[in-house]
Amino acid sequence: MQSRTGLTIALGVVIGGTLIVLGACTPRIEVTPSDKPITINLNVKIDHEVRVKVDKELDHVLSDKSGLF
Repeated sequence: MQSRTGLTIALGVVIGGTLIVLGACTPRIEVTPSDKPITINLNVKIDHEVRVKVDKELDHVLSDKSGLF
């Protein structure tokens, strides 16, 4: 019985030591901001088309002869 207890303690010490050694070797990742500003170049072409459909009555109201404008 005594040898089993000693074996259990020895196994615990070995496992504990292994965990301590492996815990000390963890990699460190560090993210630092850049000293230079971030530049984003966008080449964007925007085409648009506007379509207006007007009734004949509104066309008359909006005409040059109506005096509205």
